[in-house]
Amino acid sequence: MDQIIGGGAPGGDADLVKDSDQKRFAKDVLEASKARPVIVDFWAPWCGPCKTLGPIIEKAVKNAKGAVQLVKVNIDENQMLAQQLRIQSIPAVYAFFQGRPVDGFVGALPEGQIKQFIDRLVQATGGTSPGEQLAELLEHAKEALDGGDASLAARIYAEILQQEPENPAAVAGMARCYIKAGDVARAKALLGKLPPAVANHAEIAAVRSSMELAEQAEKAGPVNDLEAKVAADPKDHQARLDLATALYAAGNREAAVDHLLQAIRIDRKWNDEAARKQLLKYFEALGFNDPISVEGRKRLSSILFA
Repeated sequence: MDQIIGGGAPGGDADLVKDSDQKRFAKDVLEASKARPVIVDFWAPWCGPCKTLGPIIEKAVKNAKGAVQLVKVNIDENQMLAQQLRIQSIPAVYAFFQGRPVDGFVGALPEGQIKQFIDRLVQATGGTSPGEQLAELLEHAKEALDGGDASLAARIYAEILQQEPENPAAVAGMARCYIKAGDVARAKALLGKLPPAVANHAEIAAVRSSMELAEQAEKAGPVNDLEAKVAADPKDHQARLDLATALYAAGNREAAVDHLLQAIRIDRKWNDEAARKQLLKYFEALGFNDPISVEGRKRLSSILFA
C-alpha cells in the first residue's frame, strides 16, 4: 500500500515544521534546501499578522506531506540574520531551494493563496504538488474500482480521506466500494454525514442515484420474466420500467436505456413521466459525460422534440 500511496519524505509533522536561529540557519535552511524546498517564516511575538499567518502556513506545509519544509525564525532573537537578509517588514516568507532564495512574499495571505504558493514552489523545483498527488491517487483508485478490484480501491480512497475527509471524489468512490460489496447501508451512512456543500456535489449525487437504482433492482424481478411480460404486452409500462431497472442492475446499461426510451416514445406522460425521470437518474448515476449518457440524451431530445 505504501508503494501505491507514495509521496513525501520520511518523518512526521515534527520534521516538517521547526524553529531555527542564526547559528543553525545554514544547516536548517541552506543545506536542507538541497533535498527539498524550505520555506522560512520570519516573525515576531508582537506582530499581529504573524499570529494570523503562522497557523495557516503550518497547516499548508503539513498538508503538502513532505514536499516542503517550514522553518520559523523569530527576528527579535535573530536581528543580525534579519539584517543580513534585509527583512524590513513582517511577516516575511522566503522560499529556499538549492541553497538560495527562489520565491517569497510579505504579509498575511489567505489559506488559498498560501496553498497556491506552495504548489507553485513544488512544481518550480521539480516536485509533485499535493494536488497532483491527489489527482493521481484518485485516478488509480478509479481504475482499480472499474477493473473490479474494490478492495484496492477502498484502501486508496481511505488513505485520501485520512488527508481530506470531505473530498467529494474520494467519498463518492468509497461509497461505490461499499455498494460493490453489497453494503448499501454503510454507503448511506457515509453519505449521511456530509455537510451540505459536499452532499450536493455532482459525484455524490451520482452515487445516491446508484443506490436508489440498486434498491429498485431488488424489487424489479427476474429479467427473463420481465422480458416475457414486455413481449406479451409492449404497452405494459410498469413491466418495461422494471425490466430496464433489472437490466441496469445486471450491467446491461444500453439495453436499459433502450427500454426507457421506448417507453417514452410510446407514452411519455405515463405515471407522471416516470420513464423520463428514471432515465435521467441513469444518466446521473453513469455520469453525464459517459458515452451511454451522451448518446441517450441525444435520442431523448429527438423523441421529446420530434
